Amino acid sequence: MPARVPAVKPEEGHDALPADGESVSTELSGLFVEKPAANISAVAGMDVTIIAKVDSTTLARKPTMKWLKGKWLDLGSKAGKHVQFKETYDRDTKIYTYEMKIMKTVAGDSGGYRCEVTAKDKCDSSTFEISVEAAQQEEQADILSAFKRADGGEDDGNLDFSALLKAAKKKKVKEEPEIDVWELLKSAHPSEYEKIAFEYGITDLRGMLKRLKKMKVVEPKYSDAFLKRLDSCYSVEKGRKIFLRCEVVDPDMQVKWLKNGQEIKPSAKYMMEANGNVRTLTISRATLADDAAYECVFGDDKCFTEVFVKEPPVTITKLMDDYHVVVGERVEFEIEVSEEGAHVMWFYEDIEILKEHDSKYRMKKDGKKHCLILQEATLSDIGMYHAWTNGGHTKGELEVEEKQLEVLQDIADLTVKATDQALFKCEVSDEKVTGKWFKDGAEVLPTDRIKMTHIGRFHRLVIDNVKPEDAGDYTFIPDGYALSISAKLNFLEIKVDYVPRQDPPKIHLDTTGNMVSQNTIIVVAGNKLRLDVEITGEPAPTVVWSKGDEIITSTEGRLRVEARKDLSCFVIEGAEREDEGNYTICVTNPAGEDKAMLFVKIVDVPDPPQNVKCLSVGEDCASMVWDVPVFDGGAPLKGYLMERKKKGSSRWTKLNFDVYESTSYEAKRMIEGVMYEMRVFAVNSIGMSQPSLTSKPFMPIAPTSEPIRLSVNDVTDSTCTLKWLAPEKIGAGGLDGFVIEYCKDGDTEWVVANKELCERQGYVVRGLPVGEKINFRVVAVNIAGRSPPALLSQPVTIREIVEYPKIRLPRDLRTKYIRKVGEKINLTIPFQGKPRPVATWFKDGQPIDPTMVSIRNSNVDSILFIRQAEREHSGTYELVLKIENMEDRASIVLRIVDKPGPPQNLKVTEVWGFNAALEWQPPKDDGNCEISGYTIQKADMKTKEWFTVYEHNRRPNCTASELVMGNEYKFRVFSENLCGLSEEARVSKNTAVITKTELEHKKNPYKEIEVNCVPKFTQPLVDRSVVAGYSTAISCSVKGYPKPKIVWMKNKMILGEDPKFLMRNYQGVLTLNIRKPGTFDAGKYTCMAVNDLGKDEVVCKLDVRIAKDPDKQ
Repeated sequence: MPARVPAVKPEEGHDALPADGESVSTELSGLFVEKPAANISAVAGMDVTIIAKVDSTTLARKPTMKWLKGKWLDLGSKAGKHVQFKETYDRDTKIYTYEMKIMKTVAGDSGGYRCEVTAKDKCDSSTFEISVEAAQQEEQADILSAFKRADGGEDDGNLDFSALLKAAKKKKVKEEPEIDVWELLKSAHPSEYEKIAFEYGITDLRGMLKRLKKMKVVEPKYSDAFLKRLDSCYSVEKGRKIFLRCEVVDPDMQVKWLKNGQEIKPSAKYMMEANGNVRTLTISRATLADDAAYECVFGDDKCFTEVFVKEPPVTITKLMDDYHVVVGERVEFEIEVSEEGAHVMWFYEDIEILKEHDSKYRMKKDGKKHCLILQEATLSDIGMYHAWTNGGHTKGELEVEEKQLEVLQDIADLTVKATDQALFKCEVSDEKVTGKWFKDGAEVLPTDRIKMTHIGRFHRLVIDNVKPEDAGDYTFIPDGYALSISAKLNFLEIKVDYVPRQDPPKIHLDTTGNMVSQNTIIVVAGNKLRLDVEITGEPAPTVVWSKGDEIITSTEGRLRVEARKDLSCFVIEGAEREDEGNYTICVTNPAGEDKAMLFVKIVDVPDPPQNVKCLSVGEDCASMVWDVPVFDGGAPLKGYLMERKKKGSSRWTKLNFDVYESTSYEAKRMIEGVMYEMRVFAVNSIGMSQPSLTSKPFMPIAPTSEPIRLSVNDVTDSTCTLKWLAPEKIGAGGLDGFVIEYCKDGDTEWVVANKELCERQGYVVRGLPVGEKINFRVVAVNIAGRSPPALLSQPVTIREIVEYPKIRLPRDLRTKYIRKVGEKINLTIPFQGKPRPVATWFKDGQPIDPTMVSIRNSNVDSILFIRQAEREHSGTYELVLKIENMEDRASIVLRIVDKPGPPQNLKVTEVWGFNAALEWQPPKDDGNCEISGYTIQKADMKTKEWFTVYEHNRRPNCTASELVMGNEYKFRVFSENLCGLSEEARVSKNTAVITKTELEHKKNPYKEIEVNCVPKFTQPLVDRSVVAGYSTAISCSVKGYPKPKIVWMKNKMILGEDPKFLMRNYQGVLTLNIRKPGTFDAGKYTCMAVNDLGKDEVVCKLDVRIAKDPDKQ
């Protein structure tokens, strides 16, 4: 990733990141070691970097960091040129450092942010604010710009120093504090601009106004047009629907929707709805083009929001291949992603590859395929190349070697006669390579008889009309390479001697050229063998060629015999392995016979190696072995060439250019967790074999690192309890379990303690000899094998450590333990002591009855269990803990309580007035706990219904009051304790009779009521001030008999049947409803009531006002 740029220093008063070397006291919480500053200030156009650090010493897995904006906008989907992320890890301190860098900040980057870190079951978050301020304009020190006269551009025009010249003529005045003219102009009214410019000597008013316009930030005006504005931002996944909603004051209001300042027209994609006061813009099937700023506009009022379209994670479906090329060769890294049009970032090592910065790279997109192309690879391009998407990562290695020239076809030795043509031909791997021909070390120059040609990869030397002086060693040397190809030209000179008439036949074999010895000829498979044998004899002998017992008579075809004068030619076209064997030439004439035996040896490229397989793998390497070829081609093997590729890829990468002699090889620089395949070529002096069968796929996986913090948790006479933590580095192979081993101190033979892998991070090793010193070690195991062992620093002596017995009685059991009848009792009493103590329970000094109480003892606690408590379970329980002659005791007082019985001897002791006095005695059975009170109830002897008089009465007596005269009462009392009221109540033996007293009723004299009444308003009208357009009502109330007639008047004018006014009279309450009054409805309203006895009226004043905009006020 690109290098980090430090954040802009926040303003004074804001929190800032501490500088290097400062001592800062930071309150740490959760997983964060260092949190981002709460408030970060940045200047528009500058870069800002936010840093968070996480301590992973207590974490089993690598933590995951998320950067969020607002409530839930994941900034990981926005990674690119504007927002970049970086993660580093310090192995020494085990601290992860996460950085988020915002490039060239804009006003839209302001807002609340949050970083969340999660690691398995742990989570922590930190919030912070970023505020982006506008960049400051030119400094006041640049005073020359204030004196420019510019008619066209701001930077055009000449400088006018007239104001300075005038000022020089004046007397020197006292120095005044500097005043920022531009701040003064920004806060001044436009009508004062000319005055300020004249005062401070600014003559270029037009340039001043242009600069001032750029400096002023137009603040949006807010009004009451919107009841609820758009949210500050919205986030939606690509392809989903999103709704932008706001509420307006006027339901009839028409609004406009803008996208990046351009008005949006209704379409199938954009739907605009108006439902009452709610205005909604619906965007269907959101795309990346919808990631923009939106506005809802009514008149001069606007509300803004920003829509972020979140792309789904783009995964890489086809991984990048490794390349092994030579200098100048074209390299094309290719990947496939899950989505078309996805954004892919290419990196060389940690540097991002940008097309506009480096012209040697070319990036190509074709649907889901993405390619990075290097037209001509150089040695400086060696390294690791990465491809990143927002949901995946792949990498491939590029290795570049210097060009090595290969000889594809060697020069063959020639034996020619005089006047024949000699042709030397060779083939090299590079068709652009030129070279020179040499004879016996001297350069061969072209003549009319000697010609040299270069066509493609082939180089030819043609010698016409061969002469004896042409014989010698010929060599071809390519230009620029330390390589030479040699062959020998043999001149066959025919000598004519005088031969008698009867001359026995004679075979003259040439022992030079392909003849290794006098009877062995070596031929490369596929090449042509032509053997010219000179034969002498008179008369001309008969020549017979044979292979073994088979006579060769064919004069045409691949294997043939050609006869010439004094020569017999044996030809094999395209030699094959089957042509190898003993060949015999026999010549006969009347004078005799001659024979010669030749062995033709066919050499070829070897067979491919056998059984290529992977023996072991590491984090980025694998050990490969193979068997030698079945047939070595008839020539000793020089070695092997290896290639590898990723499974599923068709691109093979060479692992070595120089021949490798051994049959085992360790392939390195592979990617952990990726499947690879490998093949091998065998090489001899003839050439390279066909590739071997591809090995079975294998994956480089490293064993984990050693477990950490191995410690002894407990030791007894035969066991040892070990504990440890998982390895720091687990890798792609995961973790299958642990193997625990031990050995006696001084021995080297380790014994495995667990037959199966232990998945937990603790184990009890059993069956250890008492008193021995034992070493322990723990090994982590995964698919790649065993990790390095974790060893204890010193041996452990297997002997129980005597520890004094100690009962740790829980706090709630140190006082009386009270439970109700029928409840379940489960008491756990922890204790300590070594060796295992003997725990014994007693109740009230006697051994406990196992039929009543269940006891379970363990190494660390004792449990007393009662399935269903009864009253007889109450008592003092004592736990005795013994180790040899040491002991400890603890007592528990257990009380089982039940509901009490009813009180005794309830009776009414006294009755007076409307009161009755009651007394009783406490119950015989108090339920095994203190009586907390009594509940007293009474019942009338007529209805016999019980009513509560007192609850929770603590005394054994009470007084029942407010009894009804003439009634007879009986009483009952319930006892109450911790379990509640008693099942039965005690009823009083006697009753309380409330006797009646004689009463005399005095009747009041009857007085005739006068019904007729003059109208009288009991509630007058009230002056009111209402808002125009909102219905209102005025009310009053009147009494009178006969029922008065009601008349409503406005400004002394009877309203009559005007439909705008609705008059109501309900039981004397008079109401005048005025529908949507206007300013003309203001005035004095009168309500008059009239009947035969008189009249009455009330008056009120109604004011109607028009609603005004608070901003305009």
